[in-house]
Amino acid sequence: MRRLLDRTDRLLLAWTLLAKIGVLAIGVVALWSLGADLADPLAAWDRWDGPHYTDIAVWGYMAVDPGNLTYPGYAQVYPGDLDLYIVFFPLFPWLAGLVNGLIGSPVVSAFVVATAASLFVAPLLYRLVEADLGHRVALRAAAFLLVFPTAYFLHIGYTESLFAALAFGSMWLARTDRWWAAGLVGGLAALTRANGLVLLPTLAVEAFLQWRVDRRLRAEWLAIGGVAIGFGVYLWLNWSVYGDPLAFAAIQRDHWHKGLAPPWLGFAGMLGWTRSTNVEYAIMLGWVELGFAVLGGLASLATLLWLRTSWGVWMVGNWLLITGTGFVMSVPRYSLVLFGIFAWSALLAERWRWAGWLLGIASSAAMAYFAWRFAIGIWAF
Repeated sequence: MRRLLDRTDRLLLAWTLLAKIGVLAIGVVALWSLGADLADPLAAWDRWDGPHYTDIAVWGYMAVDPGNLTYPGYAQVYPGDLDLYIVFFPLFPWLAGLVNGLIGSPVVSAFVVATAASLFVAPLLYRLVEADLGHRVALRAAAFLLVFPTAYFLHIGYTESLFAALAFGSMWLARTDRWWAAGLVGGLAALTRANGLVLLPTLAVEAFLQWRVDRRLRAEWLAIGGVAIGFGVYLWLNWSVYGDPLAFAAIQRDHWHKGLAPPWLGFAGMLGWTRSTNVEYAIMLGWVELGFAVLGGLASLATLLWLRTSWGVWMVGNWLLITGTGFVMSVPRYSLVLFGIFAWSALLAERWRWAGWLLGIASSAAMAYFAWRFAIGIWAF
């Protein structure tokens, strides 16, 4: 039986910490370049969705935000908007709220939760991929994850690290026949992000793959329902705050202009941005989003056809949710959970080492560039 932390785990943790130090260093340099106060090095990362989570961590969810909420040493970035934040799933801000109760700093608390979760992401992805593709490919896949162009989100106050750790952990636990734990962790994933629901068909297909081996039914497969229970807690939260279990859907549609739609409408929207006369919009909202959407789609199809079927179901389900909206945005960030991209990158590097090095260097450079944009206050997914 493997030790809790073996040599590979220690290596992956070291790589994770090196990436984290690099990201935080970019933030410090960004603040210095802007002439900002370096006494708060996390300020560079407390942008866009970040303040939404810290607001929830401090005040919780509410149906009416009076716009004058106060907390010692902390101020709302968007006063009066807290009643719209039910679309942000609760596990991450709840955990940040627990930490904040101990240290009294919402922004630091969000970073503590994200940092703790980030330490599990690469080791869990390694275990998941190793079960089917072996040590060398799994190690490379974890490395490609850590230098993915949007991997800086694993190290800041966003849900990416927590969700990836829970989703990869649930799939790995199911793959290794620990179904009750898989259901519990999957339920927590469904409390973290909406696409945690994709674990339902993913785990069901994994159960089918295991059934094909020995034709034995297992009562513990009922644990898959834990994912639905996790999402049910989120629906209950909507009901308790708004009196409507589906309140989030209306707010998502009316305020963020997002709702389920055929993927071709999402692609049409991205193509529309490529024709914008604003070069920044054309590149970032058009070509970059479109490029990652195509990459994710190709990787999803290839994973479904040639790698483990349950992986393919996870990939395709997530890709459809990412692109299946009339207003597609942040595809590069959401693609972090499409781990088939990293598995295929590792297989490529296994065959042609030079190609792996080129891909790794290019991806690292892209991550540094996008992280820099984010840190200086320019939108980067």
